[in-house]
Amino acid sequence: MIKQHQHIYNEAGVCEICSQTAKVYEQANARNRAKNSALKTASSQKHQHEEGHPHDHSEDDGHDHEHSLDGNSSLFKLFLPSIVSLLLLLLGLGFDNLWTMPWFNGNLRLAWYLAAYLPVGLPVLKDAVKSIKKGNFFSEFFLMGIATLGAFAIAEYPEGVAVMLFYAVGESFQTLAVSRAKSNIKKLLDQRPDEASIIRDGKTLTIKAKDVKIGDIIQLKPGEKLGLDGLLISDTASFNTAALTGESKPDTKNKGEQVLAGMINLQSLAQIEVTTAYADSKLSKILELVQNASAQKAATELFISKFARIYTPIVVFLAIAICFIPYFFVQDYVFKDWLYRSLIFLVVSCPCALVISIPLGYFGGIGAASRHGILVKGGNFLDVLAAVKHVVMDKTGTMTEGVFKVQELQLTNELALPNIMDYVNLLESKSTHPVATAIHEYVGALREELPLQDVEEIAGHGLKATINGKELLVGNFKLLDKYQVAYPVNPADIAYTTIAIAYDKQYQGFLTIADSIKPDAKASIEKLHSLGVKATMLSGDKEAVVRQVAKELGIDQAYGDLLPEDKVTRFKGIKVQDQIVAFVGDGVNDAPVVALSDVGIAMGGLGSDATIETADVVIQDDKPSKIPVAIQIGKKTKTIVWQNIGFAFGVKAIVLVLGAGGLATMWEAVFADVGVALLAILNAVRIQRSNFKN
Repeated sequence: MIKQHQHIYNEAGVCEICSQTAKVYEQANARNRAKNSALKTASSQKHQHEEGHPHDHSEDDGHDHEHSLDGNSSLFKLFLPSIVSLLLLLLGLGFDNLWTMPWFNGNLRLAWYLAAYLPVGLPVLKDAVKSIKKGNFFSEFFLMGIATLGAFAIAEYPEGVAVMLFYAVGESFQTLAVSRAKSNIKKLLDQRPDEASIIRDGKTLTIKAKDVKIGDIIQLKPGEKLGLDGLLISDTASFNTAALTGESKPDTKNKGEQVLAGMINLQSLAQIEVTTAYADSKLSKILELVQNASAQKAATELFISKFARIYTPIVVFLAIAICFIPYFFVQDYVFKDWLYRSLIFLVVSCPCALVISIPLGYFGGIGAASRHGILVKGGNFLDVLAAVKHVVMDKTGTMTEGVFKVQELQLTNELALPNIMDYVNLLESKSTHPVATAIHEYVGALREELPLQDVEEIAGHGLKATINGKELLVGNFKLLDKYQVAYPVNPADIAYTTIAIAYDKQYQGFLTIADSIKPDAKASIEKLHSLGVKATMLSGDKEAVVRQVAKELGIDQAYGDLLPEDKVTRFKGIKVQDQIVAFVGDGVNDAPVVALSDVGIAMGGLGSDATIETADVVIQDDKPSKIPVAIQIGKKTKTIVWQNIGFAFGVKAIVLVLGAGGLATMWEAVFADVGVALLAILNAVRIQRSNFKN
């Protein structure tokens, strides 16, 4: 149902947000920000980039109303006042001009046009009075109210009705456009089922998904969709993850692995232990993130809001001047004529086209990004994406698959230490790095009975532990250098990623691991170059490997063997050269670099709560080709927004001059206000239908 629009005022009596902008945000479900604020960590509510953009996640604006369109009946109710007003206006114009009726004059004619005016005018006049009572005189309701009532005062009844009618039609189309934008996003993201089958006391019960508790066991049949995040307690199960990543390739999970809301069970019956509440699932957070994204206003939106607050009072006083000042300079001054000109000036000057279309344009850009599997946290980041001149990226998991396989194993004396690879396998099992998975797949089952102790991860180097009272080192050759272990090989001569092994202060050998480049990685770099964007790779992997990958992809610059602090130093050097720089990575391990970037883009953010909270843009399907798509969407959004600004100001300026000179009527004023607003809305929603090629 469509609820009556209301306006909330602060203690100072000022309407906290223009009704048009409020509608855009409220229809985007912004009021849920307050309800779900508990989902946001302190870092997401306010984390300022050291040398980049602010990440102030604003709280609820104080509104408590919502618009939604459910079916044709609600759509009819939305336009019903405008339809009634239009029919009465057309009949009145017919009586005036086509079918001359002697009875249609005087008070009866006034009553007829008042009847046409009230369905669309009364809500606006109520808002104007409410606004004035709270001390905010110069609202768009005030402008529309005095312009249309002024038209009635000088007996220009049809013009008065027409101005308010088209204003109401403009608001209705805006409501429709925003509702559909919101609906499109929700269809894309809200993949959660309403019910879940759980096992309690040996019985299977079907209850509402939101009533499922943490620790409950969900029984998921083949073809059913999971409603909450949890851990798989069945031995194995295959899932379709298209709802989360856009990829329908089956993903096989083993006992103890995490499964997420939105995944579809493909084969055998599966049981999942719930680990998060319905409202806290990663899919819920992503849905909230995108629907609340419009709260992050772009600089253009903020400028227009400030401009409207200054601009509106100025034009009101100019309209008064147009009405009265000519009395002192014009010989044949006729008050009615100059009042009519001032009313035209007021109608034209209403900034509705700007305050409607600009937020809608950014919301459309966010919706278009969502349709392409890209989650953007706000309109401000679309502006930053549009201006990006340099993309800095990680290698593993960003431009490569992040799925390593052991290529070669060289041990100095395997006979003396037959269990050395079991030691390495057990130690690597304590790490979450993809290398650990590759070693586990190569060596086989873990020998948990081995006396592994004092496990320590050394950032940028590897792992250290004690086994049988002796020191075990597994990592890069820098780790061996750190602990002064000599080795007879030159790491620079080894082409692949190398894992060195030392035990009891003695070098034991190394194994090499290779990662495959993502299929669309090369095309994404080519697309970035075509957009005039430079690309640089920063990686902790060995220099030779990084340079080889960069050469294959056509990346401009590449640096390897970097510790986290080295990445920061390199990135600062890039920031000095280029004004707007984006960073693409996992958003967690590279947190210091993300903090320095103007816009942080996370790959595979579904795997980490921290990524969803800290990244500005999240690419759902891990495809690097989405990086240039995000930049294209940012550029397209900015272009459309500035088209609307230029068009609105241009038409208004022309009609304002014509109106003040008596060359334009109220009908031209209607076009300059509501007509321009409607055209700007249509232009703004155009981006939602645009197709951006990967």
